[in-house]
Amino acid sequence: MDLKGMKILIMGLGVTGESAARTLKGKTAGLFVFEDKPREAINKDLSDKDLKFLEIRNGKPGEILEQIDLIIKSPGINPHHELLVEANKKGIPVYSDIELASRIYPSRTIIAVTGTNGKTTTTILAGEVFSNAGFRTKVAGNVGVGILQAMENSEEGDVFIVEASSFQLENTENFKPKAAVITNITPDHLDWHRSLEKYIKAKYKVFANQNTEDYLVLNYEDPVLRSLEGNIVPKSIWFSSKRILDSGIFIEDGWIKARIWDVEKNIIPLSEVGIPGIHNVENIMAVIGLSLCIGVDASIIRKAVKDFKGVSHRIELIGTINGVRYYNDSKGTNPDSSIKALNALDAPVILIAGGYDKGSDFEELLKVFSPKGKALILIGATSKKIGAMANSIGIDHIEYAEDMKAAVSMAHQLSEEGDNVLLSPACASWDMYKNYEERGDHFRELVRELME
Repeated sequence: MDLKGMKILIMGLGVTGESAARTLKGKTAGLFVFEDKPREAINKDLSDKDLKFLEIRNGKPGEILEQIDLIIKSPGINPHHELLVEANKKGIPVYSDIELASRIYPSRTIIAVTGTNGKTTTTILAGEVFSNAGFRTKVAGNVGVGILQAMENSEEGDVFIVEASSFQLENTENFKPKAAVITNITPDHLDWHRSLEKYIKAKYKVFANQNTEDYLVLNYEDPVLRSLEGNIVPKSIWFSSKRILDSGIFIEDGWIKARIWDVEKNIIPLSEVGIPGIHNVENIMAVIGLSLCIGVDASIIRKAVKDFKGVSHRIELIGTINGVRYYNDSKGTNPDSSIKALNALDAPVILIAGGYDKGSDFEELLKVFSPKGKALILIGATSKKIGAMANSIGIDHIEYAEDMKAAVSMAHQLSEEGDNVLLSPACASWDMYKNYEERGDHFRELVRELME
């Protein structure tokens, strides 16, 4: 992709924007930045991040977009932002960082991970497997470092394990991973995508450009994904946690097994899996599929899975206080993810939930919580919405907390030996925190204060 004659606008100065700015420095005819902040605040950000070479654009959309040839959009920016609406009217292309990276570095090997839940665990574990197999491996995208900077500092033969969100995939055209996995699909981010159909369409862009020499790993137990059977171009590898497949990855006789291309292999016994929950078994199966299609030996996969202890903010055991276990599942940013966390724990559970409203339906989550729930502590913008639904299905012990500190204190007071206190908000963090990591870190800090 020839950038020399292009004037490029970067929207947002988070990890994506900063990575794009450093990669594009000196390679374009003009490099500009837009943020929904006062000019003084943007100037401070540019100074703090050593990005003073960027020229600030603000004002009316038409003024901001004057002579702009391309927009690089950070995933956190709403796709219905007035600037993007105006760009669409003017025919200005809008790319995500993963799209731009694949255009600048088309020969790099990309392994893409997407889906509603399980992306981060699958991405991190895949990174471990590929590193152990001897590949020069970089984890990037929605976790790790910005993909553009990672690719700029890479060599031919490097493998990129990329966690790709629906926000990133939506703004792709040529993105083409060598292998990809969709872990599952349930309603999420409907406040952004406006419908489940549009959300699914964004996810499916992960394989839109794959050919018969590429690979797609899919969850057979997901009805949305199962509808793709027989209708996809790349070589497909299915996995199932509930049935033995004629071809694919499955559980039999206490082992995760793979039967692919007429060869059957025992990969790892379930007794050696160290992370809780059937959803994590499915994440492991997804990694097995990605690894086998690239030629990783089964023994290397087994060792990496056995040694893997999970990721921060995903059913992360913080500690035990007077026989009460405290779990940080701040990564549970939608109801389906929180259901998986609840299913991984024994009763009784004191659940801390609530946050930014993405338009989710909480009824199924509350039905799963009800038989094992001791108390429901609600925080954030969705607290009243979740509380009303909980009341309607007969959950009677509902508490409301003004912030995380009050919620943790309340859970501590209500708990007794044998209980599990679980932070799994089922919502995004943006009403109270910068991101789910900051929310989970705060919870961890508050619990550790109780342990002192």
